[in-house]
Amino acid sequence: MSKQTYRVCFCFRRRFRLAVAEAPDEIRGFFNRYSENGLMSADHLRRFLVEVQKQENATLEDAQAAINSLQELKHLNILHHHRGQSLNLETFFKYLFGDINPPIDLKVQQDMTAPLSHYFIYTGHNSYLTGNQLSSDCSDVPIIQALQRGVRVIELDIWPNSNKDGIEVLHGRTLTTPVELIKCLRSIKEHAFTASDYPVVITLEDHLTPDLQAKVAEMVTQTFGDILFCPDSDCLKEFPSPESLKKRIIISTKPPKEYMSAAVPKDAQEGDSQNGKTASDEEAWGKEVPHLEEETEEDEDDDEEDPDEGVNRFQKSLAPEYRRLIAIHAGKPKGGMDECLKVDPEKVRRLSLSEQQLEKVAEDRGTDIVRFTQRNILRVYPKGTRITSSNYNPLIGWMHGAQMVAFNMQGFGRSLWLMHGMFKSNGGCGYVKKPDFLLKSGPNNEVFDPRATLPVKTTLKVRIYMGEGWYYDFRHTHFDQYSPPDFYTRVGIAGVPADVVMKKTKTIEDNWIPVWNEEFEFQLTVPELALLRLEVHEYDMSEKDDFGGQTVLPVSEIQSGIRAVPLHDREGKKYNNVKLLVHFDFV
Repeated sequence: MSKQTYRVCFCFRRRFRLAVAEAPDEIRGFFNRYSENGLMSADHLRRFLVEVQKQENATLEDAQAAINSLQELKHLNILHHHRGQSLNLETFFKYLFGDINPPIDLKVQQDMTAPLSHYFIYTGHNSYLTGNQLSSDCSDVPIIQALQRGVRVIELDIWPNSNKDGIEVLHGRTLTTPVELIKCLRSIKEHAFTASDYPVVITLEDHLTPDLQAKVAEMVTQTFGDILFCPDSDCLKEFPSPESLKKRIIISTKPPKEYMSAAVPKDAQEGDSQNGKTASDEEAWGKEVPHLEEETEEDEDDDEEDPDEGVNRFQKSLAPEYRRLIAIHAGKPKGGMDECLKVDPEKVRRLSLSEQQLEKVAEDRGTDIVRFTQRNILRVYPKGTRITSSNYNPLIGWMHGAQMVAFNMQGFGRSLWLMHGMFKSNGGCGYVKKPDFLLKSGPNNEVFDPRATLPVKTTLKVRIYMGEGWYYDFRHTHFDQYSPPDFYTRVGIAGVPADVVMKKTKTIEDNWIPVWNEEFEFQLTVPELALLRLEVHEYDMSEKDDFGGQTVLPVSEIQSGIRAVPLHDREGKKYNNVKLLVHFDFV
């Protein structure tokens, strides 16, 4: 065992033993139970996969493939040379702690043939901004980055350029620097399907005159060509499915607000950005996700969408070639929330509400929202005072069936980690099938009530065995100048209010490979919407605790058994080596 030296002062040094990752006692117990004479054959491993990992359909071929995948480790002398077919304890431990043993399935596995309204869709807000909402640059780079992560809805605010003869993308009435629309469109075409084959929706916040709309129509048509989805009729009776729209681009917009009689400046609609609270990510790892009941502020009524005085009246001002491109019609009909949430059996549409508007309406009309989202699309967007590009708790949207919970993807923080976690589901394709209870009505036409008190449906047990990888991914003085780090893990649930909880392990001092071996139980009333949160921090007695990695996993997709859980940095990028060894069990 090697040692590591820390310089405390000019003449004094501290030396610490550098531990090597070893199988915890419980892992040794499993190995002894499923091996013979210190060797685990393919048949032994198959039994382990079925009985412990709960992979009921695991075959002998699956077990053999897992063993074969470890052949590359032979040079480390950890694969037992018994015809190359058996694992010893060390190799079995490496298998469990390796990339081939992930906590969730990495393939698309849900039914993709239902209408778009039956899915949560990975949605960006002001997708072109590189930083804050007031003065950052507009660019195609954050659009590319979002698409590469799997985001399926890109928002562009389109405005006339200074000469009124071209189109730019920028956040209106701010100091943001513009980017040409054509550059954004070309980047979308190039990168739309690098992470997922399922459709990309472009939502346009349109501030153009009809002649410039005609130019947009020409740009869009020439850029996307045959991959652009143009519906046969002016209004769809039902949305098509993600499967039928694979590798297609969809346009969604509403009538242009600049030329409506009821037009309200966007900055006035969203509230004075200099007043009220701003949710900044001031902590080292991001502000804690607020409870849903804490987010409502009664003093604002921000409205990014217009209170359209009769959508059809303003559709006439659209350039006809532009109007033909619109597959998902958006807008707020006249008549207040009663009309907004009315379900028309003859056509479907998109409605947008700010996070605050949704919370306010949900107080007494939660079931109306759920009923609306069974056929129509609801988009939720951040309130106007989030000038630092922070985000809100996405569960407020998901628990009401909102498909497009729009987030500022360029920032970081715990709310965005929840978004990343939700869309790890279904192979990371950007579309997650909504739970059946959000899609179906009862015999008396009743629907899911987000405010109802429900019984516990399942219990998730999480045993945090250990972690490793920080020694390779961080400088040895990153966490502490004078000693190895003191790690602890926070583990908890984000979900409906009744399920939300956070707990933590003890702190393991002076160790790059902490072994906690602690179990936590989480009773879940709505496991279909629950997200498991895992965060590692380094305890610091004199200063703020340091960030050591995080991940969020959709509970509905967690695979039972012992799994290697990779951790990510603040921005959601996976570390090369940092991971936790965790045992999951549902009872």
